Amino acid sequence: MEAGTRGPSRDKSQVLIVEDDPAVRRSMQLLLQGQGFDVRAYGSAEALLADGAFEQSCCLIADYKMQGLDGIDLLSRLRERGWQGKAVLVTAFPSSQLADQAIAAGYTAVFEKPLRERSLVEAIRRLMPSAD
Repeated sequence: MEAGTRGPSRDKSQVLIVEDDPAVRRSMQLLLQGQGFDVRAYGSAEALLADGAFEQSCCLIADYKMQGLDGIDLLSRLRERGWQGKAVLVTAFPSSQLADQAIAAGYTAVFEKPLRERSLVEAIRRLMPSAD
């Protein structure tokens, strides 16, 4: 597991990344950390579920097509365990059917790979809980 985190903070503003491509995962992690987000990154859905860190997080970025559980299955499992955070799906295989399935499963947005970094960062900022 590559659960790279910046510091020991495990608060509700933490962002989770689940991406099986190590280069894409690291790129997203560095991008979001550079924007000030607390990020934990995983190479598989199973690794995230085994870690349990999702309980302390408010936002998930998940790849759709991975070995084992896909991104849709991952969000279903998280919801079954009571996680109510916001989620964004990323995919190299976009279709209107997948977008409909993702939204029905609880994803807020679907982003096509290659990712537009600015769009992803803006979406994550909008999903973060406001600091009151």
